[in-house]
Amino acid sequence: MITESDFDDIRPYNDSEVVEVINRLLQEEAFIKFAQQLFPGFTKEMIEKALSEVKSIKEFQGNFIIRLAQHIIDNTTKGITIDGLENLDPNESYLFISDHRDIILDSALLNVMMHHHGFETTEIAIGSNLLIQPWIADLVKLNKSFVVNRNVTVRQMLESSKQLSNYINFALNTKKSSIWIAQREGRTKDGDDRTQQSLLKMLQMSGGKEFCSHFKNLRIVPVAISYEYEPCDAMKTLEVHLKETESGYQKTAKDDLRSMIRGMINEKGRVHFNIGKPISHMLDTIEDMDESKDKFKALADLIDYRIHKNYKLWPDNYIAYDIVNNSKEFLDKYTIEEKELFLKHMEKKIATIEDRAEDMERLHQIFFEIYANPVKNRLELTKPEFVED
Repeated sequence: MITESDFDDIRPYNDSEVVEVINRLLQEEAFIKFAQQLFPGFTKEMIEKALSEVKSIKEFQGNFIIRLAQHIIDNTTKGITIDGLENLDPNESYLFISDHRDIILDSALLNVMMHHHGFETTEIAIGSNLLIQPWIADLVKLNKSFVVNRNVTVRQMLESSKQLSNYINFALNTKKSSIWIAQREGRTKDGDDRTQQSLLKMLQMSGGKEFCSHFKNLRIVPVAISYEYEPCDAMKTLEVHLKETESGYQKTAKDDLRSMIRGMINEKGRVHFNIGKPISHMLDTIEDMDESKDKFKALADLIDYRIHKNYKLWPDNYIAYDIVNNSKEFLDKYTIEEKELFLKHMEKKIATIEDRAEDMERLHQIFFEIYANPVKNRLELTKPEFVED
């Protein structure tokens, strides 16, 4: 029989562990400095007092994480909207598979919206490569995050994937906790959101040979999140360029930490979530496909179709598409003023990339493609033949 103790190395903390973990965090100067960065004006004593009163995960999220996320919303966005909550039953648990634009904020902001609308917050999948300090691991596991192990051997990967699959199944169907997981490993860097079939194959590992009944039991809900201004658009632009120009380029842990912080403090404009309908009713059709058809590809195509269809397109997306394609196709979707503002935003962000003046034309192109690709995906949207809506 599978129990929570089978997942002690990857699971989130539970209420019985909260006080001990918070006491550890309060001994970490790096955590205190991090909290003060995000809560300007808060003294060390104020942070210690607020956290010393926390005795449960729900209190930690309500007194610290939700307040932190609301501070980010108030100071770096022009507001958040959400559609599709009517597709959910507040008493049910779901596996939210989402496009992935920001390391921390995609799931954090979704949880704020869920909290404000009377839903339980989700558990969050987070890569072990981001847990570069023990205090960061403590912080995210207090925030209902579970660990996806990265940088392991092939043999370890098989064992790790099976454990992860079993945990997700356990959380959904025994703990009755909803789960947020990105549709791919790492954020999309070019704005082209695609579900990795390897993710779906990992999820299948806890279901044996059963495809349809197992994925029905996971209750997958596609989620589309879109930012008017990508929080880390300049850093993504640089990363894509470095991969093109420097053989063997690899991000460092310091790069990930910088992305996490900049994602929280950079401007985002408007932010929108679209919660799709659970896809359970389509799984029978996929199950009945001819054996020559790839069921995992069909499921990935279905999730991508829902995300691309539901993705909120902003004026910036249409502006970038017209610039990339040297067209006037979407002139009715934006004003001259909106185009000028976007170009100023681009110049300001590209200016933060040092020592790349000789590559400016390519940097501009990469930057625009980040915003243009969601429009391209919408234009090329093809409903899978088995999809009803």
